[in-house]
Amino acid sequence: MEKKNLRIVFMGTPEFAVGSLQRLVENGYNVVAVVTQPDKPVGRHASVLRPSPVKEYALAHGLPVLQPVKMKDEQFLEQLRSYHADLQVVVAFRMLPEVVWAMPRFGTFNVHAALLPDYRGAAPINWAVINGETLTGVTTFFLDHDIDTGRIIAQRQFPIPDDADVEYVYDGLMQLGAQLCTDTVDLVLSTDGNAPSQPQQDSDAHHAAPKIFKETCAIDFSLTAKRIYDFVRGLSPVPGAWCLLTPRDANAPAQVLKVYKTAKTGESSAGGALVSSAPDHNAANTHDQPTGVEPGTLKAENRRLFVATVDEWLEIVELQPAGKKRMAARDYLNGFQHPEHFLLK
Repeated sequence: MEKKNLRIVFMGTPEFAVGSLQRLVENGYNVVAVVTQPDKPVGRHASVLRPSPVKEYALAHGLPVLQPVKMKDEQFLEQLRSYHADLQVVVAFRMLPEVVWAMPRFGTFNVHAALLPDYRGAAPINWAVINGETLTGVTTFFLDHDIDTGRIIAQRQFPIPDDADVEYVYDGLMQLGAQLCTDTVDLVLSTDGNAPSQPQQDSDAHHAAPKIFKETCAIDFSLTAKRIYDFVRGLSPVPGAWCLLTPRDANAPAQVLKVYKTAKTGESSAGGALVSSAPDHNAANTHDQPTGVEPGTLKAENRRLFVATVDEWLEIVELQPAGKKRMAARDYLNGFQHPEHFLLK
């Protein structure tokens, strides 16, 4: 079978999925329909419906679009069957019931932004950066009953530089994922639907990648500078790490401050030797031993803003005060007097 004859239904929603859909369309693959999430209400009164990036691309290229509210809805299933797909490709979508993923004769494969079985879940790119990983990648795998557990078809690696934020990794994996997507379709074609695959090896050492919520993004300054540095870049620019700028005068209100970029200084926040033993930067979900300076303490030197962590001073390079635009910390300091009178929490 030639690729122009292989009937593909594509499923995805965010910009990340557009990269793979675009590569399929521009390289002559036969995408017969696109499935995406229903339009999302936005605006102050939720009166405006915003289509997903995948829908916008599909409509611009004349592709039929299905937007089911429920994946088991019989009307949707009948519509899906009518396209007689040989293969379904899923990129950044939702969990599919068996009646959907088992429908095509060649099955359904997913493009996942991690090296499975590591970082199963909704936010693998964010968590890889948050955890200070130096290597990630993309995986294609056949869907089965559980999330991100199916048989692996292929993987490609992607290095994470120490100064990279989520935007850099997201863009890189989107392009790498698009390449792996078409490579996997070609493999399915060349094997007449019998692409070789291997079961995933489960281990307690693997990281999870759960969905990120507002409370997930709160900075904990009682952690080490390295872990906070990784945490900030793992959420930058979206959704953005945040903290509370709290006056030491307890009677004054605190303000939300988003932090988009920090820099490691290597300068002890104890003003000398650490009070505690050296912290374990790789420890997860634990607090390190306190030092001589209260974590969250601020200081300004030479138009640069620093905050104390449990072990070192961390420079805040870019931030966004409540109600204002993102800005460089040096510009913020023009109107921020006496940072020592405040604490970040």
